[in-house]
Amino acid sequence: MTRRLSRSLPHARFGDWLPWLVLAAGAALATPSHALYKVVGPDGKITYTDRAPSSSEGRVSPIAGSTAAAAAAEPALPAELRQAAGRYPVVLYTTNGACEPCDAARQLLRQRGVPYSEKQVISNEDGDALQRLSGGRDAPTLTIGSQALRGLAGDVWNSYLDSAGYPRESKLPQGYQYPAVTPLTERRDAAPRAAAAPASAAPAPAPTPVPAPNPGAIRF
Repeated sequence: MTRRLSRSLPHARFGDWLPWLVLAAGAALATPSHALYKVVGPDGKITYTDRAPSSSEGRVSPIAGSTAAAAAAEPALPAELRQAAGRYPVVLYTTNGACEPCDAARQLLRQRGVPYSEKQVISNEDGDALQRLSGGRDAPTLTIGSQALRGLAGDVWNSYLDSAGYPRESKLPQGYQYPAVTPLTERRDAAPRAAAAPASAAPAPAPTPVPAPNPGAIRF
C-alpha cells in the first residue's frame, strides 16, 4: 500500500492581488488606445497624443504597430477625388533628363489638383516598358485608367480628366504630398522573383474625346 502525500496550498485573498491589479490597470491606461504618437519631452516626461506633435515638443515617435499613425500622416482625399482616382488612376511617365514638356505636364496636373504618381524612364528597360505600355517612347506620356496619352496637349489632357471625373480646380487637402518619383521598371540589382505575380484587373478606360493633333513631346 502506498501513501499519497498532499500539501494544502494557502488560498490567496483578493486583497493580496489588489495592488497588482491596480498596477496593471495603470499600465494599460498609460498608453491610450487612440494614441498615435509618443512624445519624450526635454525634461524626460513621456506623453501620448493623437495629433501630430512638432519636434519642438520633444522626441516624437509613432506608436509601434499603429496603422492609424500612418493613415493620419496622409490626409484623406475628398469623395469626388477618391472616386475618380479609384476608377481612373493617373500616372505620368517622364524622362530624367532635361524635359520642358515634362515640367509643364507636372504643373498642369498639380495646378488642377490631380493626385498622380510619376514613373521615370531611366534605362533601356524603362524605354521598352513604355513602348509596350503606350505604343511609343514619348515624354511626357499620361495614362488615365488604361487610356494612354502620348505627348503633352493641355486641351486633350484636360478633356480626358474631365471625362474621368476629376475636378477642374484643385480639391487636394492641405498637407497632401505627391508620391516620390520611381523608375518605370525594377532595377537589375533587385532580387529576382521566383514567379511572375498574377496580373491585376485592368482599370476601366476613360471616355475617349477626340485628341488634338501634334501634341508636344520629346522622344528618347
